[in-house]
Amino acid sequence: MKTKGTIVCVGRLYADIVMTGLKAMPQIGREHYADAVVVTPGGGALISAAFLRSLGRKVELAATLGTDPVSCTIEPLLRKSGIGLSLLERFDGGPQLTVALAVGDDRSFVTHRAGPAVPESLAGHLRRGGVRHLHVAELATLLDARWLIDVARECAITISLDVAWDDAAIRLPGALALARAVDLLIPNAPEAAALTGLPIDRPDLLLQMLATSGPTVVLKQGRQGAIWSDGMRQFASKALATDVVDATGAGDAFAAGFIDAWIDGASPATCLARATACGAFAVSNVGGARTLPTRTEILDLETQVAVRPFAGAQAD
Repeated sequence: MKTKGTIVCVGRLYADIVMTGLKAMPQIGREHYADAVVVTPGGGALISAAFLRSLGRKVELAATLGTDPVSCTIEPLLRKSGIGLSLLERFDGGPQLTVALAVGDDRSFVTHRAGPAVPESLAGHLRRGGVRHLHVAELATLLDARWLIDVARECAITISLDVAWDDAAIRLPGALALARAVDLLIPNAPEAAALTGLPIDRPDLLLQMLATSGPTVVLKQGRQGAIWSDGMRQFASKALATDVVDATGAGDAFAAGFIDAWIDGASPATCLARATACGAFAVSNVGGARTLPTRTEILDLETQVAVRPFAGAQAD
């Protein structure tokens, strides 16, 4: 079991209402019916933490939770997760809520935020030692708490960022520079294009902008797989053929798998394969972290992932 050092996942904690089995996205003025619905704790930080915990890592969730009835409903599920909750702080109000609509292999979200993004105790916790890696699950959270990068550097803690789409945050002046200040950046293709202003269909240019003299970058491309770059080398993985039940949290599961291998110094191929395996497992189940794999299941699944050197189109 992998337990050396703690991984802290920081980000907003939501109550997710996930509706599956929709034939199409709703149209204004019409009522649509889902085949199934689940209510579960969600948010990128929680989902990544849950997958890291299932892979055998010691994980703490740094988040805040409201006092409203919906937040109180998901609290018992959090307590049963096995994730460390010493950094979980309560705030008066709420809820933080996401409604996820799953259609085929894609999904849409409607989200309401409430309360602070980062618990007050986090800085002191990082400075006390024992934390190996800090994973920030949303660019919006990093923009709210830019000091996280300085504290991580001060404490010799590596830091990763999963961008997570936020139309306002991603276009703010300084967002690109902040994203490039981390050690490991994990955007999807639309997020990378919005951050850089470059074409979404030119992954070579996106990687050149993000990774050159910057962080290690993993560009998530959904069904097309993912691409790793350190600014000099690039490797690409193919997505596994999987029956998609619910894509909610797939990117967060992917990030967890990558981090699990990356912090141990694994090869790019191993990092991509483990990340791809976690993403494939996530989309095969409803709710981002309701059903979790064992480490053995992921290690077996990653052997099926094809990784190759990436030879993208060259910049003009």
